[in-house]
Amino acid sequence: MTTAKKGKRKMYISVLPGEQVEVALSEDGAVTEYYVEMLHQAKTKGNIYKGVINNIDTNLQAAFVNYGAEKNGFLQIDEVHPEYYISPHDPTKGKKYPLMQKVLKAGQEVLVQVVKEPTGNKGAFLTSYLSLPGRFLVLTPGREQIGVSRKVEDDEERSRLREMLEGLSAGPGLGVIVRTVSAGTSKTTLQRDLQFLKRLWKDVRKKGTTEQTPCQIYQEPDLATRSVRDYLTDDVSEVWVDDAATAELIREFVTLVFPRKASLVKLHTDPERTLWERFGIRKQLDQIYSREVILPSGGRLVFDQTEALMAIDINSGKIAGKTNFESMALKTNTEAAESIAQQLRLRDIGGQVVIDFIEMRDHNHWREVEKTLRNAMKGDRARHDVGKMSRFGLLQVVRQRTGSSALSITMEACPCCRGSGLRRNMEWQSLQALRELHRQLRALPQGQCVHVFETSPELAFYLLNHKRERLLELERRFNLRLEVRPTGK
Repeated sequence: MTTAKKGKRKMYISVLPGEQVEVALSEDGAVTEYYVEMLHQAKTKGNIYKGVINNIDTNLQAAFVNYGAEKNGFLQIDEVHPEYYISPHDPTKGKKYPLMQKVLKAGQEVLVQVVKEPTGNKGAFLTSYLSLPGRFLVLTPGREQIGVSRKVEDDEERSRLREMLEGLSAGPGLGVIVRTVSAGTSKTTLQRDLQFLKRLWKDVRKKGTTEQTPCQIYQEPDLATRSVRDYLTDDVSEVWVDDAATAELIREFVTLVFPRKASLVKLHTDPERTLWERFGIRKQLDQIYSREVILPSGGRLVFDQTEALMAIDINSGKIAGKTNFESMALKTNTEAAESIAQQLRLRDIGGQVVIDFIEMRDHNHWREVEKTLRNAMKGDRARHDVGKMSRFGLLQVVRQRTGSSALSITMEACPCCRGSGLRRNMEWQSLQALRELHRQLRALPQGQCVHVFETSPELAFYLLNHKRERLLELERRFNLRLEVRPTGK
């Protein structure tokens, strides 16, 4: 196995042409971020559409917008740009936001951007405050603001970037936000990125006035391009790609951004091993789909998703029965905090997360575990908030999802248990099958010699092996021959 250099980050891009793109980022050989995109499941987050308001819900103070998707998108009043108001509203007098039914109407056309992908029975979450991301800047039409990403923590660098921005002309009605990767870059580079974004916005605005509704007028690039645009930073030492065409495109991009790092992009051509196998990534990725994650000390994390929240339980495992339970509980909880921060990123878990830590008596230990979790989550790109541990060992985390997770894209509800995680046991199923078989036999016309009962292979074999006496009894009673036939055979 090829190992990563100490302290170095690497990016891996695996492409199945025309079907799928996977991107993994690792640090010291450990996968820290993982993204997957199946091309038949088109990603819509970041896309801009010309839509039409279908109806307005006065109770929710939200509009449902037809933007061309299967389900209408959801547009809240605080996500409606004042330029769409059909009647004026003064926020200094009374409420900050007007009643939606007074400023919008059904049939009205709006430009909207997808903020959150549709999930389950819910449509996409939309905004009319548009933004166009570049490599170094984000253009914000309709908001004349100049800002620097909060993740640029150095005060001197923030001041330098802000001064450079003030010297650039974004134009009337346009705002600019400097992205984290801009730290250390030059004014010329920012100017070049700004010009590109202004041309892009000009095209979007033109399509917005000429195209018929509903339609898409801007599409985010594919995952491979986005990952290089958004995640390729100075501390990434290598970018490995297993598709020649994709590698060439990325190499051209890297040449523009990092002229001195021409050899940054490397092509994986080993026919004997996949890219994931070569760098020992496959086992780490497989763990994302597991309900349980094993900790170094022998403890376990158990993930259970509900409709409202993700529950994470820490099981003591091998520490149970130890004499010095308090110190072992602290060790396991600390390991769990570090692992949970990693798993939240890898699984892209969003919303409410409730963590059930092993109970500890010492309040200093509570604070230590809380601190460990906060520090481990500092590198998380998603907005998040970490609460405090209760006396019962419960701790709440709120996290924003960054996009469609690998779990939501690649998993489906089990057809046997319908997503509950449990199913009726074979004994119960066999009794129901016998009940149904008895009903069918009573309904048969007189004189029928053979009756075929079709069921699943598993249940068929159980009936023949465990309920044969009952089947023979039914044959004698109804004077015919029974044939239990596995379906599909």
